[in-house]
Amino acid sequence: MNRQIRISPVRVIGADGSQLGILEVDRAMALAEEAGLDLVEVAPMARPPVVRVMDYGKFKFEQAKQARIAKKKQHVIHLKEVKYRPGIEDHDFETKTRHARRFLQEGNKVKVTLMFRGRQIAHPELGQAVVERVATDLADVAKVESPARMEGKSLTMILAPK
Repeated sequence: MNRQIRISPVRVIGADGSQLGILEVDRAMALAEEAGLDLVEVAPMARPPVVRVMDYGKFKFEQAKQARIAKKKQHVIHLKEVKYRPGIEDHDFETKTRHARRFLQEGNKVKVTLMFRGRQIAHPELGQAVVERVATDLADVAKVESPARMEGKSLTMILAPK
């Protein structure tokens, strides 16, 4: 920008976007100062390098504004976790499944964790049945991203929104 541009001559683009031709850096700098603007290098790898006459502060502000708008529009997907037990009662199961359904409808992924305690680990098929029941109950709003697998004393499965 301005006096930091070392290579001469440069291709100059005016403030209105018109081509001003290939000029020496000093001549281009004089044109920019005359207009009360900055001389900004936009394509340093081109031969000759391309510079533009513009208001650099306004340009930076517009870029920051565009970045803020883009960040506001993006949706971050979180991984929510719902924990079950092998001997879960129907009402508790329905409540936890309803929470998982809400998370999926909000666009988040859900990690279904079934925790075994003590001797329950001797019957993993009971836990597998609970996890399969969750998957079938949520099949209308979710797809299984990673199937159920044992990790230590817990059985985990990840569901993603459809």
